[in-house]
Amino acid sequence: MSRTFHFCDEPRPMALDILRRARFPLNLPMRIFDPARVAALGVLAAAALVACSPTYDWRTISNDASGYSVDLPAKPDKDERSIDVNGTPMRMRVQTAEVAGDVFVVGTLNLPDAQPATQQKALDFLRAGLARNVGAPAEAHAVAVPLAAGGSVEGVEMRMAGKAGANGETRTIHARLVAKGARAYQVAIVGRTEPPAEQIDQFFGSFKLY
Repeated sequence: MSRTFHFCDEPRPMALDILRRARFPLNLPMRIFDPARVAALGVLAAAALVACSPTYDWRTISNDASGYSVDLPAKPDKDERSIDVNGTPMRMRVQTAEVAGDVFVVGTLNLPDAQPATQQKALDFLRAGLARNVGAPAEAHAVAVPLAAGGSVEGVEMRMAGKAGANGETRTIHARLVAKGARAYQVAIVGRTEPPAEQIDQFFGSFKLY
């Protein structure tokens, strides 16, 4: 388990109040800046930053039913539903975990067969859906998705940003799409801001297919 902290835009009011009370009066002699007091101020400043920092509580999830393992930053939720993929009904299972408004998603689409044409049809559908969510085309490139048994299969990695929802709020999406056998996978992070790079790497680097 690892925890990572990052700066937020503004400290919470309580944290600001702590810093105000710790501020040194301007008319005190210079001896006020002794090492112990400087260290104490550092602790208070760190506490203010931690107060607004999300916690990533990573845990490895092994999903035998869907054929993958992945690290998620919080206790996951799950859902399952039938969707229409260009006229073909397919079952999709989803696991999600949320931290500070960023949603980490792994979706598994069960295909009617393992033919390359069927796989590509599903991948195109998933890719178009992601782009449609933010009304923007994706920056995409090929990526090797590791197999738990060794080796890898080729997938596509994408990033896109745009406006989403009725209020037109900015959303950033990082995603990987890959197919193996009679399944297609959508692995994504959706957030209002750019997630920390180390959290993106942790999530995507941990995803392995069985």
